[in-house]
Amino acid sequence: MRITRVVSATLLALGLAAAPAAADSTPSASPSEDSAAPTRAGTSFRTATEVDQGQKATASASTGDYLYWSFPADAGQRPTVKATVKLPEGHTGQTWQIDVYDGLRRRQACQYGAQTRTAAAGAASVELACVLRTVRAWSEPWANDPLPGTYYVRLTAVGLKTADLGLPVSTELRVDSKDMGGAAAVDGSLAEPLVPGVAVKSDAEKDDSPSAVLSSIEPDGGWSSGWWSDRWVWTAIGGMLAALAGIGGYALTRGTGRPSGVPPQA
Repeated sequence: MRITRVVSATLLALGLAAAPAAADSTPSASPSEDSAAPTRAGTSFRTATEVDQGQKATASASTGDYLYWSFPADAGQRPTVKATVKLPEGHTGQTWQIDVYDGLRRRQACQYGAQTRTAAAGAASVELACVLRTVRAWSEPWANDPLPGTYYVRLTAVGLKTADLGLPVSTELRVDSKDMGGAAAVDGSLAEPLVPGVAVKSDAEKDDSPSAVLSSIEPDGGWSSGWWSDRWVWTAIGGMLAALAGIGGYALTRGTGRPSGVPPQA
């Protein structure tokens, strides 16, 4: 009976201790889920609507409008931009195109994906995708490599017929990234990410005077500028293995001392 009471008391104590832990383990919504998703798009680079990665943005527009969004991309990431356009009834056939520009407003080529697609007459929607090259932490001035900073997405219809101009459409946009790790790491990094207003912000910090900053979006955890990658870990492991191999080779080749049969010198 004493053993039974002890076991029962122990189970009760464990249950009371586990109850708060279970309550605390309830997952909380991330900031991106709590914040309202954008429901409009800009009409130029300067008015592009800011979108976080992993967030779905929507917008209503007219056929023929230029729609702009912007998102942050850091070194080592390979962004994927996906857009869906819900077409109006009775259209005669439309071709839609998605373009992505970096912080210097240079058009970036897509590695793969349906960047331009044509919807047949009467089609309900059209889907587009663009997988960019991996963002590099540093690049030569003459190169067109994608660099850390703000990226712009432009969505529009091309080659429209007169009958389709001005028809209402609704769009959805989502940006996700894949971390490519140390395989994409390079030696060097930018002093500042290519975001709008970064020069104005730097001048304000030097002069200690307030100035407007045009962009406030950045990746989760801030800008890394490419200073850390798992290549450091593999480099350290390789150095340790090389040291152990050197010690083992020395232990195997140094022998046990003076060869046998050789008389000691006087």
